[in-house]
Amino acid sequence: MPVWFGYHMPTFTFPGVPPRDLFDHVATLAGAAEDAGFSLVTVMDHFYQIVGVGPETDPMLEAYSTLGALGQRTSRVRLGALVSGVTYRNPALLAKTVTTLDVLSGGRALLGIGAAWNEDEHAGYGFEFPRVGERMDRLDEALTIIRAMFTEDRPTFDGQHYRIHDALNVPRPIQTGGPRILVGGGGEQRTLRIAAKHADLTHWFPLGLEVLRRKTELLERYATEIGRDPATIERTIATPVLVAPTPDAARAIVERLPAERRAHVQAGTPEQAAEMLRPYIDAGFTGFTFNNPVVSTPEAIAATGELLRLVA
Repeated sequence: MPVWFGYHMPTFTFPGVPPRDLFDHVATLAGAAEDAGFSLVTVMDHFYQIVGVGPETDPMLEAYSTLGALGQRTSRVRLGALVSGVTYRNPALLAKTVTTLDVLSGGRALLGIGAAWNEDEHAGYGFEFPRVGERMDRLDEALTIIRAMFTEDRPTFDGQHYRIHDALNVPRPIQTGGPRILVGGGGEQRTLRIAAKHADLTHWFPLGLEVLRRKTELLERYATEIGRDPATIERTIATPVLVAPTPDAARAIVERLPAERRAHVQAGTPEQAAEMLRPYIDAGFTGFTFNNPVVSTPEAIAATGELLRLVA
């Protein structure tokens, strides 16, 4: 399977860019990623900025409005949320929303989804925030509904938390079988089991190859237990490698990262970064997402595209 890069935008804070120019700046970055050979552009599905990226009062655009607009300013990249919280929307509505994105973008939508975690947003917006076990149960049911609405004419489902009855989803997704489903998170007891059942792709944080290999083994075991070929689940991660023009600049990039990321991320020139990334590719990871707080300009995006050409 070929290696591909994703450009993830967890922040909409750009010094000197006023609100009226914010989307144009976001679209410029997305277009630069497309021009550099990236295959996917994603945004967060959050309503407040999250810890580790910035103050919660920083600007945050609603995910699917932004993705729909980006669909009109790009032509090749897939578009999706990394990832939608299952508690934020009724799953049938989410299926309709992502189907609409697929139609508006000419068949380029991806559905990213996870169990949600940001309790402050739930409290602020009045969303129910059940215990993690129930959120996982909801994720399982939601994915059953979403897949059915992507692939069936009038599906019915009666679960503990969600139900649909002869649900219509017209127009249907442009992609055969509907947009691919990415399950975010590497929780070893529940999330990986849900991914083994429903996901076309998984997405994990870079936690070191030993940890990633253990998660891979568990994912493969869970898939095998339910009769699914593990090879049908693509594994992707937030990039463990960043690109810099010089070794000194590479060291400076790593030093600016949050402490929890610094232990598992390296940086180097495109040639050095290609060697650093190779063990992850050899371990079976095919998709790597780069965040806009670090890869923050069209020039930096183009340099990362050079890395893609070296490893593709």
